[in-house]
Amino acid sequence: MSQPSTSTTELPGLPGGTAAGAFSVADIVVVVLYFVFILAVGIWSSVRASRGTVGGYFLAGRSMSWWPIGASLMSTDVGSGSFIGLAGTAAAGGIAVGGFEWNAIWPLLALGWIFVPVYIAAGVVTLPEYLKKRFGGQRLQIYTSVLSLILYIFTRISTDIFAGALFIQTALGWNLYLSTVVLLAVTAVYTIAGGLTAVIYTDVLQTLIMVLGALVLMFIGFEKVGWYEGLKEKYSAAIPKITVPNTDCHLPRADAFHLFRDPITGDLPWPGLVFGLTVVALWCWCTDQVMVQRSLSAKNLSHAKGGSVFAGYLKLFPVFFLVMPGMISRALFPDEVACVDPEVCKRICGAAVGCSNIAYPKLVIELMPDGLRGLMIAVMMAALMSSLTSVFNSSSTLFVLDIWQRVRKQASEQELMIVGRVFTLILVVISILWIPMVQSANSGKLFDYIQSIGSFLSPPIAALFILAIFCKRVNEPGAFWGLMAGFVAGVIRMILEFSYSAPSCGEEDRRPAVLKDVHYLYFALILFGLTSIVILLVSFCTPAIPEEKVSDCRGRGATEILGMPSSAPAPWAVGPLQSLVYMWFCGLPTNPAPTLSPEERAALEHRLTSIEEKPQWKIVCNISAILLMATNIFLWAYFG
Repeated sequence: MSQPSTSTTELPGLPGGTAAGAFSVADIVVVVLYFVFILAVGIWSSVRASRGTVGGYFLAGRSMSWWPIGASLMSTDVGSGSFIGLAGTAAAGGIAVGGFEWNAIWPLLALGWIFVPVYIAAGVVTLPEYLKKRFGGQRLQIYTSVLSLILYIFTRISTDIFAGALFIQTALGWNLYLSTVVLLAVTAVYTIAGGLTAVIYTDVLQTLIMVLGALVLMFIGFEKVGWYEGLKEKYSAAIPKITVPNTDCHLPRADAFHLFRDPITGDLPWPGLVFGLTVVALWCWCTDQVMVQRSLSAKNLSHAKGGSVFAGYLKLFPVFFLVMPGMISRALFPDEVACVDPEVCKRICGAAVGCSNIAYPKLVIELMPDGLRGLMIAVMMAALMSSLTSVFNSSSTLFVLDIWQRVRKQASEQELMIVGRVFTLILVVISILWIPMVQSANSGKLFDYIQSIGSFLSPPIAALFILAIFCKRVNEPGAFWGLMAGFVAGVIRMILEFSYSAPSCGEEDRRPAVLKDVHYLYFALILFGLTSIVILLVSFCTPAIPEEKVSDCRGRGATEILGMPSSAPAPWAVGPLQSLVYMWFCGLPTNPAPTLSPEERAALEHRLTSIEEKPQWKIVCNISAILLMATNIFLWAYFG
């Protein structure tokens, strides 16, 4: 066997590559214009937004329409980790990973039709706050807030940063840390200054850039391989020149173009993809602060439903502009993307376990013309920044309202606004410090890392919220000990998972049976069932919560959530220019807040907690949801 030459195996941006030389002036201009434009949109939206109250900063004043909500849900979920992870997993294993995108449609509809009405009626800003109102006490609220922050830092933030930095380093040849710091700095500025309004409006713009840029690359890629039939033929023959003797791991999967795979031997077994993934997706879309916060910013329930439906339609597309381009990349560049020999892979991408993660960046560098290559870099920046802004804003919401207020019970509105922004800065610092850890991790399995962490830690939370809504008999002791049992079981599995790494090509699998025989999606289903059983058992063995407390879990009023005082506070003394800049950055009001009469407060609270809908818009939402479900079922059946 002949060794591939350096020119065919080394990627631009990596040692020996020439990314910087391949990157034209037109590409640089596009990237710079993108940065200027996106920052301008963020500043514009923050200037026009209501940022001086908790509700204005964290819930966009509850004034958002359906289309920015749907776009924000989509762009928050499809971050740079999706571009790298989905395309890379598709390059290695085929189309089945697309099920992660299409499965999300059912939880999205559940969000709009089941969960959001409960949250709105309860008048909550954060989901741990709902648990406090539903069960009483504080330990559930604090526990779920801390667990959510842990999940955000070590999965969402770290993986998006690593994936985005990998793409930029590969494409531009920039220093990994410099490019990451610049991205995080720009992201943090308009997140801190603008709150959720800035996040949602920039998400709309970035969703448009993301979809258009990815569609351009998709069409170029399909044209190169001879469209779908050509992809089938070329992918099936995409075998690297250098293989590991006496193994078949270099061969494309026989079921590469099918969603439903063997329940025992499949890399993504169909019962896990249908049922286990649904458990994780319910946490992600229906009980996770990052996603639900967008729907809670809706001006009414119909707009929240419309946002879910719009996001569902958008989620149909990543299979075509992310998953299939990943397969196209393997078909066109099998020696690099599908490498299996550890030494060769190490030389190509720096990861001995494989180089499937470079599938999408490789396609961009090789196929996109000048200018459009810069557009795709902007797309990746859009994906990275969109996800990070959403996580930063939601994390600061959780910290301020569920943790800081427990410590500082008499904290003023101004103090909460400042603490929220400072905590965002702390998250930025932690993210930068965590980059070396992510870089040294098993980068060949980025998507598996993301999904497995979610499968180990999120099912107990999903089980708790579902039972809290549908079973009145569930009480606080049952909820707490169910969460504890699920958390312990999940952490044990997670420790085992990272203690025994999966074997490389040609190596014997020496992992315990619970790891090699129980897929992480199966484990998510088991963990969901275990947590539910413990919650119900403990609840039925302990006194029930009084009926009136379960039926009326409102707590503080909606006007308090949105920071609408009954009497105007003393205005801040506005002096020199630096004072004005400081108060704008911190979202502090420069004018006295309006005084509301008791009747006005009652009317506002009714509007903000109302789940009433106009009949015609209710019908429109229902018909749109039915059409979305029918389309989703057709796609599952066609590619099944």
